[in-house]
Amino acid sequence: METLLENPMNTNQLRKTLDLDFRTVKHHLEVLENNDLVTFMGDHYGKMYFASERFMENIELFEEVWSGVSDKLKGGEDKK
Repeated sequence: METLLENPMNTNQLRKTLDLDFRTVKHHLEVLENNDLVTFMGDHYGKMYFASERFMENIELFEEVWSGVSDKLKGGEDKK
């Protein structure tokens, strides 16, 4: 989602940017789309993904959760 917030992209652009398998990116985009967190314009290979209105209405919650995840990934929180 961070990547799409910076710049809308199609599946292949996301694959290259995130250095992930095409099927993995496609799967996650489908999950995000099914949960109304991304929207798109176009079709087939030109299908560009954007953060949805619903996502943008809840961006503060995303940032709060993502900040906690990022801290844990970086080892910023004490282990309990």
